[in-house]
Formats: sequence, structure tokens, C-alpha cells
Amino acid sequence: MSASVVAVVATDTMQTISTPDGDARVTVSRAARPTQTLVLGHGAGGGIEARDLAALATALPPRGVTVVRVEQPWRVAGRKVAGTPATLDRAWLAVLAALRIDGPLVVGGRSAGARVACRTAVQVGAVGCVALAFPLHPPGRPEKSRLDDLLAAGVPTLVVQGERDSFGGPEAFPRKRTAYAVRRIPGADHSFRVPASMSQPATLELVVTTVGDWLLRTG
Repeated sequence: MSASVVAVVATDTMQTISTPDGDARVTVSRAARPTQTLVLGHGAGGGIEARDLAALATALPPRGVTVVRVEQPWRVAGRKVAGTPATLDRAWLAVLAALRIDGPLVVGGRSAGARVACRTAVQVGAVGCVALAFPLHPPGRPEKSRLDDLLAAGVPTLVVQGERDSFGGPEAFPRKRTAYAVRRIPGADHSFRVPASMSQPATLELVVTTVGDWLLRTG
């Protein structure tokens, strides 16, 4: 992203938001002079501390993007299993309705959180969607496609996918689609973890740069 949007980042703030399915928790990394807001949800197997979500929350606010990470009620309550898609969507919509949004809104998330963001993007008025490690199908079950969730976004969508993702690598996404763009992360798995022979920091920087450059064009 260009130097023209560089801004000083404030300390992260946390907020609890009531939803029909219990309390959600948000962590806001707010840019001092925000040009847009990126709201991110977590996956079914982890929380907002996931390496890609944490990297984006650190790197994007100095470039003018306020990053909001949403912790779903099931995880706040300490449960081990995520709720149904309808439950996740309902809580997400309640959180979005309560948030202060700086500039144009872009939604996104990793894995299951990406599915939620895609399904609700139009409803919340987003101008774009970022799908990190989109779970195109369960591991080893390519016939169980979740492509419909991705196509439901209805807004420009960026898919950032590790080439070793067991939920579907970049080559598994149908070609000739104008609804989304797929960006490959070399050597990375579903968690954007890479082999010891590769640089983990460089991989995360590639994720951040890929998302940041796309946001600059989209917002």
C-alpha cells in the first residue's frame, strides 16, 4: 500500500457485544487516520490469535486500515465446537450492526470465518470480501464443495490460499470466474504454516502484502 495512507496506530481496544447467541468479543486495531475498515472472523479450529489474522491486525492499521477481529460467542463461552452456519451468521450480523465503521467496509475471515463473511457481505453493505484459507471442501472430500458460499459474497472477493491447503489448494478453485480472485501462497498449508526450509515471517508478509494491495485497489 502506498505511503500516502500511512498512519499512526493506536493501542488495541476490546469490546463485548451482545448477540442473540451470547456475547461476542471484538478486538479493534484502529488506524489514526483510517481509510477503510476490515472486519475479520476466525475459523472453527482457532481464534483471533491465528497467525494470519494477528499479522493483518499488526500490519494494516499503520497503512490506514482499521482491523476488527471478531470472536464468536461459542468461543467466548469456552465451547469447543462452533455453532451451525445460521448461528454463526446471526451473531456476526449482530456484531457488524453494533460496530463503528471507519470508511468503506470490507469483511473477511479465515476458514469458517471466511464462509460467514461471504454469506453476509451484501447484507452488511460491504464493498469487498477477503477469504483467507477458504475451506472449499473437507479434507479428502472434494465432492463436498462449498463453492456456493464463496459465490454468495456478491462483492469483489479475494481468496488467499496456501498451495498445500488440505481444504482445497489454489488449483481446486474453478477458473474463468470473475466473482473472485485467487492468490497462491507458496508452500503454505491451511494455517499458512510453511516447511522449516521456508521463511515463516516472509510467508506472513506475503499474506499481508497481498491483502493490503488488494484493499488499496478495492476501497
